[in-house]
Amino acid sequence: VTGASFFVFSGALKSSSGYLAKSSIVEDGVMVQITAENMDSLRQALREMKDFTITCGKVDAEEPQEHVHIQWVDDDKNFSKG
Repeated sequence: VTGASFFVFSGALKSSSGYLAKSSIVEDGVMVQITAENMDSLRQALREMKDFTITCGKVDAEEPQEHVHIQWVDDDKNFSKG
């Protein structure tokens, strides 16, 4: 589990790259490179406030290297209060 100050989602990953998606730590944030098709799905999930999972790693890998889970949670109004 990685916490981050910010996330960058880039839809510029080419299908011919051999990757499902790629993630990397950038300063105190995370950059996730995904295909244009995956970016469309991510945008739709964000509009509808639905959870979304991005599987990272090589296309031909037996097991994915990592997953990026975007989860909507209940608003905690008492967080950092005062």
